[in-house]
Amino acid sequence: MCVCVCVCVCILVCFCVCVCVCVCVCVCVCVVCVCECTCLFVCLFVFTCFFVCVCVCVCVFVCLFVCVCVLVLCLIVCLLQMQLILHYDITYREVKYSNLGLQDIDQKMLMGINVTPIIGLLYTPILIRFLGTKWMMFLASGIYALFVSTNYWERYYTLVPSAVAIGVAIVPLWASLGNYITRMAQQYYEFVNYKDEHVQEQKKLPKGACQTYIIVFQSIFYSFFFLSLVFAEFPLRLFLHDSLQNYNHTLYNVKHCGAEIRGLIPGFNSTVLITLPRSMMLIKVESILMAFAFISMIIFLVLCGPAYRPTEEIDLRSIGWGNIFQLPFKHLRDYRLRLLCPFFIYSGFESVFAISGFALSYGVCVLGLKQLWLLVVCYGLSGSVFSLLSLVLLRLPRWVTLIGGAAVHFVLIIALMCWSPGPRQPAYLAPMLIFIVLWGLGSALNKTGLSIILGMLYEDKERLDFVFTIYHWWQAIAIFVIYLWSTLPMRAKLAILLVTLLVSCYCYAVMERRLANKMPFRLPRIPRPRHKVSAPSPRSLPLSPVRWGRLVMEENHNHDYLGQC
Repeated sequence: MCVCVCVCVCILVCFCVCVCVCVCVCVCVCVVCVCECTCLFVCLFVFTCFFVCVCVCVCVFVCLFVCVCVLVLCLIVCLLQMQLILHYDITYREVKYSNLGLQDIDQKMLMGINVTPIIGLLYTPILIRFLGTKWMMFLASGIYALFVSTNYWERYYTLVPSAVAIGVAIVPLWASLGNYITRMAQQYYEFVNYKDEHVQEQKKLPKGACQTYIIVFQSIFYSFFFLSLVFAEFPLRLFLHDSLQNYNHTLYNVKHCGAEIRGLIPGFNSTVLITLPRSMMLIKVESILMAFAFISMIIFLVLCGPAYRPTEEIDLRSIGWGNIFQLPFKHLRDYRLRLLCPFFIYSGFESVFAISGFALSYGVCVLGLKQLWLLVVCYGLSGSVFSLLSLVLLRLPRWVTLIGGAAVHFVLIIALMCWSPGPRQPAYLAPMLIFIVLWGLGSALNKTGLSIILGMLYEDKERLDFVFTIYHWWQAIAIFVIYLWSTLPMRAKLAILLVTLLVSCYCYAVMERRLANKMPFRLPRIPRPRHKVSAPSPRSLPLSPVRWGRLVMEENHNHDYLGQC
């Protein structure tokens, strides 16, 4: 897997360099043919080399950010998928865990991961304000590394606490990421418009000034995020694929698939492995994942700058821990956030349903376990590519992405409710891939659209962590509900998805209508910082370039006046 990642990065860099070289060489040849000047050709050749070096540096920098967005997020998906497949095999469980009494360890780990985020709204804002946005992301990536490391010594007292720690870190990590991406967009606006007086005076930015950068930053981030699902399938394809039974064996007792089944795959064979994987091979895989976890921590530490200035960090903390605890609940008084909550819930429903519901009850049930990696890879690639469609918001209204993604999912849910393919039908591979690609389209528009709308509606930097905490807390609640409904009939699951989607679209339309009618919304007041600072003299304050220029002009004017006197 490590080799494949390196090859992908190298291919990306080499492709960019080759494109740059070809373009520059063509320019040089054209200039020489027109001007017939050897000296000019030499100058252009030197410029070409310099340009190629710059492109290489930019490509490497971009690849590092791809790693920090992809490696952190694929660790838990990759490891959990391998564990669930291995532990599902009854022979593997008996050989490895019979003496340790760990036959039900998967249920306890999933419970720890899915149940713990329910209380995330209580502690997430306090953690983010206490540690800071950057250090919260660093700590969460460290918890992911802890979860990977506990698989070297599989016991109840190592696996279950690490699973609970992962559940504790999920909401803070995602809230910090959403906050951080939005703050980077705002800081990039300040960097580009550094000459403006409101930027130099560090005043509040004009309303809607950062919307263009928020759209671009969130689209690029989610394009990288969906790639994590692609990288998470590498261990399954490279290490376990040859050890899996074919569909004739695993689906021998399966009678129905799709909308007619109850649960995930009733009748699925309890032996899915041809040969048990060697312990040394599993240790190598876990070591590679551990290395990726440490690389992500280092990249967070070295490349990611602070989201706020030091004085702003002090102000954010000094409003009082009681106020920090209460403000997420007070923000729910705002009708904009309340009316977006159904979409938050649906966002959690649809993303997990694509991987667990559709991929298993339709994909694996029809095609076999060996094709699971292909379905998830197509979903990840589709989401990664179509996340860039959110850039159309630079020219179109903001409702286009959310309503467009909802329309795609509405059609797919209706089709899935009417479709019940039979098991062991490899001819259905193409329709399955089309379904999963279209679902990735809807997921990409949904997730990028929600993050962009939150960044547009709540531009105050002191409110971002509260808003994104509420968003990802509702997502965690939805994931917990999916964990509970695993035994329901498939049509009941699809009906819940459909009702949630329709309610979400209705509530969003109500919100947009109220905003169009300029209906006032209720925002909680952010208390003033409680720290006391002695008032410094005006000359001791740090001067912006504008203030410094005015001061110099005043002093020169006074000096000339005294000279005349």
